[in-house]
Parts: sequence; structure tokens; C-alpha cells
Amino acid sequence: MPDAAPRLRLYIAGSSPNSRKALANLARLRAEGPASAWVIETVDVFEQPQRALADGILMTPQLLILSERGARAVVGDLGDRTALLAALAPDLT
Repeated sequence: MPDAAPRLRLYIAGSSPNSRKALANLARLRAEGPASAWVIETVDVFEQPQRALADGILMTPQLLILSERGARAVVGDLGDRTALLAALAPDLT
């Protein structure tokens, strides 16, 4: 039985340039295939600061990958596709 799909939670800081880039890069990855069916939640730390603190978010943008295999984080604008796919790799199988 395959593992359940991971939940992806992207923490951004309003409409900052890096937040916009992270959203665009994640959308591009999603459109290209591997994450197309995954549910991706976006949390703006300006609108929900307590939630960010509860998840230990100290930098944005930050993508949390929450799966049965554990939680992982990718920090930055998600422009490094190789690093992003490496973080997601355990959940792509």
C-alpha cells in the first residue's frame, strides 16, 4: 500500500519578491507533474504569525513537507529545482 501523499505548507511573507518567486516555482513544479495531485497550503506569516511560530518558522519563504516519513523543510524561493526534488524524493515513490 503506498504512503499517503504528503501535505505541503508554504510559509510566505506577504507579497515580497522571494515569496512571489516561491509561489511561482512551486506552481511550476506542480504543473510539470510530480506534485500535481498534492494539496498545497499557503500561510502568510503577516496574517497568521502565531501559526508560523507554532510551526517553528523563523525564515520565509519556507516549504514544510509533512508526510508519514516525517517533516522536512526547504527554505528559500524554491528556485533550486534539484534541491526541491531531493527534499520531495522520499514521497515521490
